[in-house]
Amino acid sequence: MSDAIDCIIYRSRLKDGMYLYLRADMPYDEVPEALRQRMGREPAEAMRLCLTPERKLAREDVVTVMTNLRKQGFHLQLPPTDEYLATWDNEKLGLRARQG
Repeated sequence: MSDAIDCIIYRSRLKDGMYLYLRADMPYDEVPEALRQRMGREPAEAMRLCLTPERKLAREDVVTVMTNLRKQGFHLQLPPTDEYLATWDNEKLGLRARQG
């Protein structure tokens, strides 16, 4: 059995920064109704990926995403918090906040 999982990532049309990772072999209409409503009508397909434990994702832990895809067929990525946004650029640049 391969560790790789093919998935489709949908962008919410209602909430900026909200993405739904869906296992590629799972039809969108099998996503729970409450989650489909939260994503909005006809979410936009953002991309397709083949996930492996070694792959890096921008804001999510790939192992957590893969576990959720295996268990329930989907993973919801919520919009970033203000705290995350405040530190994101510095972390990407390798900078750290000053300690007291």
